[in-house]
Amino acid sequence: MAGDVFTHEQRSAVMRRVKSRDTGPEIKVRRALRAAGIGYRLGGCGLTGRPDVVLKGRRAVVFVHGCFWHGHDCPRGARQPKGNADYWIAKIDRNRTRDARVADELTAAGWRVLTLWECDLRQPGWEERLITALRPETA
Repeated sequence: MAGDVFTHEQRSAVMRRVKSRDTGPEIKVRRALRAAGIGYRLGGCGLTGRPDVVLKGRRAVVFVHGCFWHGHDCPRGARQPKGNADYWIAKIDRNRTRDARVADELTAAGWRVLTLWECDLRQPGWEERLITALRPETA
């Protein structure tokens, strides 16, 4: 990889450590839900897009997105990759398109879709906002 500060083996090791499930932000959200006494399921329960958290009784799903990987409009999400930039920019664009399609499909199927961004979890009061958003619509 031209211009990379790591050797090929070091870059492979770094990329292997990038997790797709049980990430720090996901665990933070799950701890907040558990502390609030809200039960949930993991693994997507066969739903489109495999949501990170499913609240079947509330007909709600929660996606916990990393700002960089899902192209958020915050400073971290707006960073442009330097190595293999064409590939990664196209990949992040595909992620954004897929995320929008999945949210539309779940909404059409009667699910409430909440997307939490990694940067949101650093803001004070995010737990209360999450719990409020998950309250039943009739309450």
